[in-house]
Amino acid sequence: MSLPTDKRRILIIDDSEAIHTDFRRILNPEQRRGRDDLDLLEEALFGPTPSRANTAAEPEFEVDSAFQGQEGVAKVREALATGRPYTLVFLDYRMPPGWNGAETLRRLREFAPTLNVVLCSAYSDYSWTEIFQEFGEHQTLRELRKPFNGQEVRQLALSLSAPKETASKG
Repeated sequence: MSLPTDKRRILIIDDSEAIHTDFRRILNPEQRRGRDDLDLLEEALFGPTPSRANTAAEPEFEVDSAFQGQEGVAKVREALATGRPYTLVFLDYRMPPGWNGAETLRRLREFAPTLNVVLCSAYSDYSWTEIFQEFGEHQTLRELRKPFNGQEVRQLALSLSAPKETASKG
């Protein structure tokens, strides 16, 4: 059993509560928002679901939420200050009425330049070329189009939140 400190910390910055719910369901499928009576009855009758048994070897995610860019930046700063940094941020491009994704990313890069960020949107406010010209570091920056595929989200989370290993380049 993993201890909470073994969990990979991920922050979702998006103005839509439904998006936060989707990310939580994708990243922690066994942890529903609340287990209702039907869930408890099903487990009592049939035992733990196979998905729980199959994901035991996979890392667990601790998913936090911020609904505006300013709140997200504050959470990343706090996480760094307390020694519990996020390994990955999923960041929406559009979050009215506050900062958009580009402004939020600018602020994050000021104090967390190596933080992995996945920019998410159904809109093309900026071209990917414009994003790279301004932010560079394409190894720490990815794009995810909405509506997103759950497998793609999970794969991005697994790969981008993996502990960094020192590998020799040959």
